[in-house]
Amino acid sequence: MSTIIHANLVDYLIIAIYFAAVLGIGLAARRQASDTIGFFLSGRSLPAWVTGLAFVSANLGAVEIMGMSANGAEIGIPTVHYFWIGAVPAMLFLGVVMMPFYYGSKVRSVPEFMRKRFGVGAHLVNALSFAMAQLLIAGINLYLLGSIVHALLGWPLWVALVVAAVIVFAYISFGGLSAAIYNEVLQFFVIVASLLPLTLIGLHRVGGWSGLKARITEFADTAAAQGADVATASQQLHSWPGQALSGFNSPVLSVIGIVFGLGFVLSFGYWTTNFVEVQRAMASESMTAARKTPIVGSFPKMLVPFITILPGMLAAVLVPEIMQTKMGVDVAGGASGTVVKYNDSIILLMRDLLPNGLLGLAITGLLAAFMAGMAANISAFNTVVSVDLWQAYAVKNRDDAYYVKVGRIATLAATVIAIFTALIAGQFSNIMDYLQTLFGFFNAPLFATFIVGMFWKRMTPAAGWSGLLAGTFSAIFVWALSQVGVITLPGQGTAFVAASTGFVVDVLVSVIVSLCTKPKPVSELVGFVYSETPRSHFKDPEEASLPLLKRPVPLAITALVLVIVLNIAF
Repeated sequence: MSTIIHANLVDYLIIAIYFAAVLGIGLAARRQASDTIGFFLSGRSLPAWVTGLAFVSANLGAVEIMGMSANGAEIGIPTVHYFWIGAVPAMLFLGVVMMPFYYGSKVRSVPEFMRKRFGVGAHLVNALSFAMAQLLIAGINLYLLGSIVHALLGWPLWVALVVAAVIVFAYISFGGLSAAIYNEVLQFFVIVASLLPLTLIGLHRVGGWSGLKARITEFADTAAAQGADVATASQQLHSWPGQALSGFNSPVLSVIGIVFGLGFVLSFGYWTTNFVEVQRAMASESMTAARKTPIVGSFPKMLVPFITILPGMLAAVLVPEIMQTKMGVDVAGGASGTVVKYNDSIILLMRDLLPNGLLGLAITGLLAAFMAGMAANISAFNTVVSVDLWQAYAVKNRDDAYYVKVGRIATLAATVIAIFTALIAGQFSNIMDYLQTLFGFFNAPLFATFIVGMFWKRMTPAAGWSGLLAGTFSAIFVWALSQVGVITLPGQGTAFVAASTGFVVDVLVSVIVSLCTKPKPVSELVGFVYSETPRSHFKDPEEASLPLLKRPVPLAITALVLVIVLNIAF
């Protein structure tokens, strides 16, 4: 069996210690997972710093590490828009504006919030679409987790997928959300400790940031001379106007696509309505802690590009296989065992730069990231299946122990299904293309329904489910047109257009249907519609006693200023 990464005993020992710690945390958290609030929401008992780090770590999975490094290798600096435009502003909006609605309503999931605002129709559509999305996205994380095991041990990919799935299933089924969150905090520190040396060693190898820019410029000029389809050095080394990311040749259309398609529709759709993230904040000990969770998480989120995108850019000038791939040459090998893809960038960079010991730590970081992502998907899936589907429509009014058991069965089912959806993810050279397509299908229409329903009390239950369906199918229709060649946009252009279409169609259908159907009584909208909710709903008595920079709004303003500075600097 051939392997990509050549580890020794020290590397395997580091990995074994990590796996033992992960399973130990799952067992230790078992005591908190005896009822539904404990299993699905950690008893609403966690401080903001824990949930804030878990909030970031839940997203710092396979897509963040492999996908962002792949994009870094392929298009360079414009990839930072996924963080500084496509994440931080929406995270701050979630903390300041939307968390009071989620946390104050005491719901256990985002679909449950939809049921209380719009009724059964919208609830069922949202719960089913969310559950399907989590199975597909869990497959992405599992595929990349299995690819690391394959690269390390040379096992067939299907064996690696099964082994990786069993480990994640074990600690989620033991300890529920508490096990996932505490492991995510551990995983955050492991990921940073493992990827930071890779970035520093790589920069040292090329002569620092100026050396990296010179190498990228030289490579781009050589590629252009040979007729290869490679973004220009200027496009790779400047974040704006970002044509290499958006797929638009026009700088104006590129900026509009990134700001509206990614920065508003996809970003707000993901961060403010995706239960995988919101669930972490809902596990907080108080309203203030819940609001601060995504805001606290925004600070490390700003710095993640330096340990994900930069390694990809380094791989594009240091790893021969990635350099050839970028020139359009198919190179045999890679994690898939067939041909090298951009997704292999960070693995191959580790192979070429890291000595044993550091290699084991880096592999552990990747394993941690992929397990964090998959565990987040599965813990959210088991909550929605148990609470929003099984308890709401199949078997009602049973004791908590019964629904916790259903949650564990749902965890097993999701793990098994993820093995098969992982094979779908394996068909994509750049995993971000696949992920952004899924977000356009599921998250963009949901955000449209949320935002209209939260600020317009006239929006009706019928508009809730019809807008969701229309938005989702219109996004899928745009994607289908791209598959048959009617729409041709490189990069993330198709995903941006599909998501924007889903959002706009959802809003239009919601308005039209609302004007033709009967709204809910105003008395039922308190806590769900901004104009009908007393301002006291947004306040926590403990907030007034906190120092200024520990309060949600001043903390959010500080984060916003920092992210603006980063956008200007790059």
